[in-house]
Amino acid sequence: MQKNTVKFILDSLLFLTATSTAALGLLLGFVIPKGGRVGPEEKFFLGLHRHEWGDIHLFLGISMLVILTLHLWLNWSWIKGSAQKYFGAKWSRFLLTLCGGWIAVLIAGWIIMH
Repeated sequence: MQKNTVKFILDSLLFLTATSTAALGLLLGFVIPKGGRVGPEEKFFLGLHRHEWGDIHLFLGISMLVILTLHLWLNWSWIKGSAQKYFGAKWSRFLLTLCGGWIAVLIAGWIIMH
């Protein structure tokens, strides 16, 4: 299979998993009730319990991260070339700073949530 075909399939899957994860996050946050204020029968949507929707949300999120990693790996030469073009000799420092910033955001979000 040609590289462009693989990239198209991966990008399509990345879009589907990202939008599905976001939609399920909104569903869990705003549609399906949480907590003990409502009865257990109200925590169902389309025949699935809130926790089952949460499991699907987690699976889609992990799938999205795997696909995103493959996407970055397949496009690394373009990313590197663009960073070199726009940032010159400091391109690697820029990419490391960008990655470090994202890791800091993820850690901060995890700390806030827990």
